Amino acid sequence: MADRAAQEPEFHLGLISGTSADGIDAALVSFEESPRLICGHTYAYPVALRTRVLELSQHDAPPLSLDAIGALHVEIGCAFADAAQKLIADSGADPARIRAIGSHGQTLRHRPSGEFPFSLQLGDASVIAERTGLTTVADFRARDVAAGGHGAPLMPAFHAAFLRDANEDRAVLNLGGIANFTLLPQHGDVRGFDTGPANGLMDAWAQRHMGKAFDAHGALAARGRVDAGLLAQLLADPWFALPPPKSTGRDQFHLDWLRARIADATPSAEDVQATVCELTAITVADALRATQPATARVLVCGGGVHNPVLLGRLAAHLPNVHIESTETHGLDPDFVEAMGFAWLARETLAGRPGNLPEVTGSRGPRVLGAIHAA
Repeated sequence: MADRAAQEPEFHLGLISGTSADGIDAALVSFEESPRLICGHTYAYPVALRTRVLELSQHDAPPLSLDAIGALHVEIGCAFADAAQKLIADSGADPARIRAIGSHGQTLRHRPSGEFPFSLQLGDASVIAERTGLTTVADFRARDVAAGGHGAPLMPAFHAAFLRDANEDRAVLNLGGIANFTLLPQHGDVRGFDTGPANGLMDAWAQRHMGKAFDAHGALAARGRVDAGLLAQLLADPWFALPPPKSTGRDQFHLDWLRARIADATPSAEDVQATVCELTAITVADALRATQPATARVLVCGGGVHNPVLLGRLAAHLPNVHIESTETHGLDPDFVEAMGFAWLARETLAGRPGNLPEVTGSRGPRVLGAIHAA
């Protein structure tokens, strides 16, 4: 029995809630040879908790007392622990086979520049470790920021390990709340950076004008027409002209940012959604042409993979590029990031660096995260 147990593969469990805060993505993964998703699920935040997270992630969020921040840190940790426990139950996996949890947490502020740069994720890892009884690795971004990097994006190392191809220039495009690229050239350094808003702005607009958390299948955008004047106003934001490495978040691209640029114009809700969708497609396409013009294939993951209107606009702006889901390469597009944080936990426990300095701008490779023993 002991020999058989020793031969059974160990699992790692990844947890993340992205800038859209639409739920906690949880992935149970085996890394025997290549990543294999054992079980993946998205668990919704309690409605009141999601509302608070979205409010606090805006640039003009109401002030919060230290007591409230501390309590929220623990509350989000409890939600993450619950998601991990539900996934273990849903998968039927033996908890004894789970080596560790890798928890990204919930980003509330991302300020990688300035005199005292930081990236703040809430979700107390001690609570996760205590409630699950599993070693938990968390706070992945802080060490890279301390080393002069942006602390983001962190997925390029994972993408490079499993999606790079020696025969073509590729790019991995994550369409989450924010859009970001991992560039995987045949030869040379891997690069990665944020390109601007993706689902975050479209979700916020859909919530306001449809009362829904997101624009399912891009239906609202499909009914609208791009407003050229508004699009020009959005594209004029200086952030888009910044060179990589760069990263951003909901505190940069938020509903008030959009409203300020609508100004005195009165486009319909449908036209605004179509315009924001076009903004995402254009900024993604422009960034790819500027940084890796010979790209043959873009592998898409994140919630935006389910938006045919957005994918159609991307294809229109990148007519010579083959655009396909990461699913065709063995990675479920809805759980690539959660799988990536499971992998980062594995790398941390092995004492291996998890960042790519050429991506984040840090002073060198660093072992990421803090380990909270079971």
